[in-house]
Amino acid sequence: MTQATIRPLSGRTRANWIRLRTMIVLRWVAIAGQLIAINVAQLIYGIQLELGLCYLAVGASVIANLVATFIFPENKRLSEFENLWMISFDLLQIAFLLFLTGGLNNPFALLLLGPVTISATALSLRSTLVLCSTAIVLVTLLSVFHLPLTTLDGDTLSIPRLFVFGQWTALVIAIVFTSAYSRRVTTEVHSMGDALAATQMALAREQKLTDLGGVVAAAAHELGTPLATIKLASTELLNDLSENPDLAEDAALIRDQADRCRDILRDMGRAGKDDLHMHNAPLEAVVLESAEPHMDRGKAVILTQTPEGGDRKTQPMIPRQPEIIHGLRNLIQNAVDFASSTVWVETSWSESSISIRIMDDGSGFPAHILGRIGDPFMRDRARARTTLSRPEYEGMGLGLFIAKTLLERSGATLRFANGRGQNHTAETRGAVVEVIWPRDNLQSRALPDSEGMGQNQQFDAHGG
Repeated sequence: MTQATIRPLSGRTRANWIRLRTMIVLRWVAIAGQLIAINVAQLIYGIQLELGLCYLAVGASVIANLVATFIFPENKRLSEFENLWMISFDLLQIAFLLFLTGGLNNPFALLLLGPVTISATALSLRSTLVLCSTAIVLVTLLSVFHLPLTTLDGDTLSIPRLFVFGQWTALVIAIVFTSAYSRRVTTEVHSMGDALAATQMALAREQKLTDLGGVVAAAAHELGTPLATIKLASTELLNDLSENPDLAEDAALIRDQADRCRDILRDMGRAGKDDLHMHNAPLEAVVLESAEPHMDRGKAVILTQTPEGGDRKTQPMIPRQPEIIHGLRNLIQNAVDFASSTVWVETSWSESSISIRIMDDGSGFPAHILGRIGDPFMRDRARARTTLSRPEYEGMGLGLFIAKTLLERSGATLRFANGRGQNHTAETRGAVVEVIWPRDNLQSRALPDSEGMGQNQQFDAHGG
């Protein structure tokens, strides 16, 4: 998995997540509310309504619901186009009922916001703009054209024209504001969900690479005994076939290949055993492992240690966890990508804390996004410098988000800054990222060292 393959899901994709059954249930609730409102207004308050047309509007929703229920399966997911048509139908149906019941003089005109809000949270930007424009046009028409509300005595119920204008203004503002607000919040939620999924994928990949070492060690351990048996048998055959040179040559070949397999498995087993059992490692070793993939990319990566008091013998043992290694690796990769020539990775520790500072001699973080670093799918409109220095980089901020999330998961606090700093060998300027752990918290996460695997029993080639 590469970060370049991760994208925030578009509104069109999210619209396909909505089940038809969900929309049908919501529409049944709306139908029940409309029938109750019509009958209460007619029977209790004595308001004269065009009942035939009102029931026709409600009946159209009932028929649409019944058709959708009996024709389509319950688990059907609506497409963008189908969602747009269903929400548009609901918007027009509510507008028609308001036309029959006083227009903007009816306090239920607020219900026009319902379909608009749903479109902002579920549909694409284009569909949302279409529905918002339609809603504004309908509100404008309802402010002028509508059937009056009359009582049994023939009185007309209406509010002053100034209040009608205020109602129209409030509804237009509410349509625009509610749509923009709902869409913004929904986009943030979906972007964070996509980024967290990418973080889990990155962590799972790192964990699989770590677990692979355990599989290699186990395979080397299990295959050691049958290979020793093959070598023993081939050696005995070689001794018995001294009078048959052709068969003796084949037996010698089998013995040599068994030795070769033994050496290969020994190397693999040693590497796998290290991966499986080195749960804890010195801080310097973890930093080196994190930086190693980026040390041959044409930039100098300088690792330094500055312990408090200058005593390197007190170097802490920290957990060698995938989230720590992958998080640090992403931060170092970002520094190498944007450095001019050199990256400094400075580790330090004291009795209370462990910190790692990653500095480069590049131009630093753009000032206008410094406070937003760590947000997922963050796009920078001014990307000319980024595109020239790193053509494949798309400025989504996903790598830094993954690093920040994984390291904070391990108990770290991250600080992003620009500025100058004095290193042991040179003056650094550019981006500075500092990762700080409380020492007790980090070392408490260290796993107890496991006992190493036992050695395979060695067979004497000439023994029994």
